[in-house]
Amino acid sequence: MDGDGVDTSNSKSFSGIPEAIFVDNVDEYMKLPDNSEGVDSVLKKLDESHRKYKFMEYTLATKRRRLRQQIPDLARSLDMIEKLKIQQEEMETQFLLSDQVFVKANIPPTKTVYLWLGANVMLEYSLEDAEKLLTSNMAMANKNLACVEHDLDFLRDQCTTTEVNMARVYNWDVKRRQAAKISS
Repeated sequence: MDGDGVDTSNSKSFSGIPEAIFVDNVDEYMKLPDNSEGVDSVLKKLDESHRKYKFMEYTLATKRRRLRQQIPDLARSLDMIEKLKIQQEEMETQFLLSDQVFVKANIPPTKTVYLWLGANVMLEYSLEDAEKLLTSNMAMANKNLACVEHDLDFLRDQCTTTEVNMARVYNWDVKRRQAAKISS
């Protein structure tokens, strides 16, 4: 288990990513019924699997990037809730209006905040409820990030295994052709 309570000791994927089987014996592998169509067909299947792994890797990397942006935002929101909880008098601050344009504002003591939930929905929460929600969201985001990181590591292994398999099948075919050329 890692620090977020996620079991990453298992080499399997959390997202159900299929595991690439390492081709140890190419002669036996090429004799399988699925591979009876020839080397080009086998290489095409391996290349298709490799492209699928690369697409999954891109998708997970995008998700990781989004989570890495979300976690600091949640932390800043939690920090602000803490400040609002201890605030006893009006405070002056600056709000970002647009790029590099700030507006001064006075914030009176408050017991509620408004949080964006997404899809253009904003709700009012008490400070305590907002803190619970943001803490829960932070824990979930950290857990999801750990799962995505694990799946990306798993995917890199699958890509490498598939690339090695492609090279082994290709080299096997080159040796087979050279042997056929010498014997004829």
